[in-house]
Amino acid sequence: MQPALERRYLAKRVTGLKPSGIRKFFDIAATMKDVISLGIGEPDFTTPKPILDAGQHALSMGETHYTSNAGLLELRQALADHLKKLYGVEYDPVNEIIITVGVSEALYLTMTALLDPGDEVIIPTPCFVSYQAEVILAGGVPVEIPSRLEDNFQLDPEQVRAAITPRTKLIFVGYPNNPTGAVAGRDTLNEVAKIAEERGLLLVSDEIYDRLVYDFQHVCIPSLGESIQKRTVLLGGFSKDYAMTGWRIGYAAGPAEIIKGLVRIHQYTIMSAPTVAQYAALEALRSGEPHVQEMLAEYDRRRRLIVDGLNRLGLTTFEPRGAFYAFPLITASGMDDEVFAEKLLREEHVAVVPGNAFGPGGEGFVRCCYATAYDLIGEALHRMEKFMSRYG
Repeated sequence: MQPALERRYLAKRVTGLKPSGIRKFFDIAATMKDVISLGIGEPDFTTPKPILDAGQHALSMGETHYTSNAGLLELRQALADHLKKLYGVEYDPVNEIIITVGVSEALYLTMTALLDPGDEVIIPTPCFVSYQAEVILAGGVPVEIPSRLEDNFQLDPEQVRAAITPRTKLIFVGYPNNPTGAVAGRDTLNEVAKIAEERGLLLVSDEIYDRLVYDFQHVCIPSLGESIQKRTVLLGGFSKDYAMTGWRIGYAAGPAEIIKGLVRIHQYTIMSAPTVAQYAALEALRSGEPHVQEMLAEYDRRRRLIVDGLNRLGLTTFEPRGAFYAFPLITASGMDDEVFAEKLLREEHVAVVPGNAFGPGGEGFVRCCYATAYDLIGEALHRMEKFMSRYG
């Protein structure tokens, strides 16, 4: 669309969105050969065979029609059982769970259902690039509170408290964190939950990486207490834990009155999540645990390789305890994160994402995803060593 037509026809909330800082570097990498990508946040594993077989079986049985708007009841029941077993939280599968097209749709539905124009959402940063965008598209105002390397990118409850205004409607939390790999401790989350209760705010918790934690016990926010669960929308999915990104299957769980609002939007925009993917997700819950543990062990092996390697190069990297990202500080190179990422890509054919793409607090860092093969990570570190020998 020509600039004049864009200004005339596109909504201001759309033209005001800044382009994804991730996309730029993928577009450059696509024109190059022999690029090792540490950029894309996607498992390099193929979906485990029992899950693939379940999807194929569903097709062969003619399961190609709509499900109920909220998703297969059998899947919702299995998910409710799964969350109870893992975290001790109970959800009514009929009224308190909706199956969505990935956690991305769950995020969109939640923000659209909860926000009126001008409502403020407190968002700790650095964070996944969609959070602020979905708030803006829903008419809300993101209020960013940056975390710091010195605190291992932990959420600071006092910053949360200071950011609250009469327009604040909810606090958004995303741990384990993309892009930093940080996790939030129970004491910190308890304090944030206490603030939400005191001020009558809602909590939205994106826990898509809940099973990918290392030497740490993930804390599911709704498990902090019944009163917290009643004011929390839990977002999750199957993409990361079960290597099912392309299946596009996620969920939201929360109070029935709120989930009813999500279903109302979902029925007009989506109808229902892909039926075949729902049957595959059901099998993931039934038999996927050994595969989750196998992938987790391999991610841990890669984590140790990349963190040790980056620190050895003088790129200070704290130990990520969740997800599959390392977030090194690149000031030793003498460059800002944009220049570092572009030079590294063009000169050594290694793709990383500049930290400023993830909001305040990300400046001066780059995101390196270790959901790629161990040997490729080793080669990427070798290329980065040559790069730092010139600039470090």
